[in-house]
Amino acid sequence: MKATIKQYSPDDEFYINENCYIIELSNTDDDKEVSIARARVEPGVTTRWHRLHNVVERYSIISGIGRVEIADIPARDVHAGDTITIPALCRQRITNIGNEDLIFLAICTPRFTPQAYEDIEDETSL
Repeated sequence: MKATIKQYSPDDEFYINENCYIIELSNTDDDKEVSIARARVEPGVTTRWHRLHNVVERYSIISGIGRVEIADIPARDVHAGDTITIPALCRQRITNIGNEDLIFLAICTPRFTPQAYEDIEDETSL
């Protein structure tokens, strides 16, 4: 790994079918141990049920109010400063229950790759 500085650019934000917006802050082949993304969920929106294979994910809430659902744990409201740890293969989703965007960091170990992602929305809504 080499020392780098990647400047933040709001123009890097893109929409994903999980119903949220992402900016990849750190996710490279040069650092396979971790990835960091900034996620943004608009008011009233719930992300799709999903899980990650062989990846532990942590949400660090930056701003807004959300309701997180993980595995069979009862839904919990989360606020700025809260951290949620989501083990690999654990079903998850988050809802923005506030009036402003819900912003959080999604920190994955090892780093997130599209192959790790599994949409399970149809399985959990039966």
